[in-house]
Amino acid sequence: MNPARAGVIAAVVSGIPSTTHALLTGGDLLAATRAAGTLLPGRRDRPGAVAGLIAHVVVSAAWACVLAAAARRHRLGAGGGAVAGLAIAALDLGIAARAYPAVRALPRGPQILDHLVFGAVTGALLDRPQRTDQGTTSTTSPGLSEL
Repeated sequence: MNPARAGVIAAVVSGIPSTTHALLTGGDLLAATRAAGTLLPGRRDRPGAVAGLIAHVVVSAAWACVLAAAARRHRLGAGGGAVAGLAIAALDLGIAARAYPAVRALPRGPQILDHLVFGAVTGALLDRPQRTDQGTTSTTSPGLSEL
């Protein structure tokens, strides 16, 4: 699957853990979205849902590109993607939580699970064969090139 499509799908489903947590605990369903909005320049102290959606798209696209680059050299699959998602969580939440109070205020567990799901889904989708113009599928193995 192409990286853009994989990233979009992963970005959409990656919010399931934090959304489920908010539903089960009576929390704010848009808290994470608004907190992401503070990542945009000039909005550090101004959370917002629209800004959060924009930030989520930008951050997800960037990480999907990183995972796609890694997947070109090594097959990730869901397991490798999940590990990558945990590494992304360490970076995203470690850095953002220190610098952005709205991110720091979010429950940590659901946010880590969101990242894990993003990585697992992206890795699994990048591992799928791609359709060719002739209606067939094409796959490549690490270390081998197509003729």
